Amino acid sequence: MRTTSTLELDLVGTDAAARGRFAVIPSFMKAVWRLVRNRWAANGLHDLDDRQLDDIGLTRHDLMKATHGSGLFDDPAALLSESARLRAKSRFERLRTY
Repeated sequence: MRTTSTLELDLVGTDAAARGRFAVIPSFMKAVWRLVRNRWAANGLHDLDDRQLDDIGLTRHDLMKATHGSGLFDDPAALLSESARLRAKSRFERLRTY
């Protein structure tokens, strides 16, 4: 008489497709957290005066456009870094002409 038998269960966790669907959740949460942190940091720039913003290559208009003029899921850090990069490029081009 045999007392042990094997029973195969078809569990959802063993399916590779199911693992792939749930693997998206941590990356989505990271992206949302990064967006929230960047919004907090961009809102903190409102405390700087115009001279300090100019030191980092931004204007008050750039800051307002990135924080208030963008959509809910737009990253203000990307918009601000692009504005600062374009302003720095134009400043250096003006210096070369002198």
